Amino acid sequence: MRRGTQRGTCLLLGLVFAVSALFVRTAVAQQPAFAVATIRSSAAAVQFEHDGKAEVTRDALHMQDVTVNTCIKWAYGVQDSQISGPGWLTSERFDIVAKSDEPATESQMKFMLQGLLADRFRLSFHREHKEMKALVLTLANGGAKLKPAAAPDAAPFRQNSANGTIAKSMPILDWANFIAGPLQMPVVDETGLSGKYDFAIDFTPYLPDPTKNMDGTKPDTTAILKAAMEEELGLKMQARKAQVEVLVVDHVERPSAN
Repeated sequence: MRRGTQRGTCLLLGLVFAVSALFVRTAVAQQPAFAVATIRSSAAAVQFEHDGKAEVTRDALHMQDVTVNTCIKWAYGVQDSQISGPGWLTSERFDIVAKSDEPATESQMKFMLQGLLADRFRLSFHREHKEMKALVLTLANGGAKLKPAAAPDAAPFRQNSANGTIAKSMPILDWANFIAGPLQMPVVDETGLSGKYDFAIDFTPYLPDPTKNMDGTKPDTTAILKAAMEEELGLKMQARKAQVEVLVVDHVERPSAN
């Protein structure tokens, strides 16, 4: 190869690399990020909520009494069983207030929380697929008993009470991710339902008769939820093995200073 040709090739490769680097820097700069965020130890628990509480306003994310596991679940749309990491991810709790410079959707907030986890908690992970026992949601005989959301453009909302739960603008995938927590198993959505729904479940009729439970045996949470969902929502839940994607944490630190 002639010297002039070699020089031209090197210049071309250098230009390609420079343009690529500029593109990456520009893309990173354009990624939405919180303008400011404060992370403090949890001040108080949220009643009836094991995972704390997350609220999205026009330009802010408020998370109360959440673990890092909770944050990962919310940011990446995964379940407890899909996260493999150190024990303190589920034991140490925080209050987080993160604000953006401009109004943002819930999806954008989730993306910004991913950046916050990487920046303040130094979170990094890789993905693996594992076969494990799971609970699979399908439509029960007779089909779903769900009402389309009155406000389908609203962010999903769910709140527990002493006897049940209320959900508004709730996708079934989000519901599956929620119930996976108390069930302590992966829940796979195979209903084929892609909309958002409003519903409420009162678990009282499905609880065992306390007068017949004299030995204090703990109620079977899975059986209660299975019966309630089939009767109230028209959704069937069955156990079987499934391939589940798992986020394996490679590195994480307690949050850096505000």
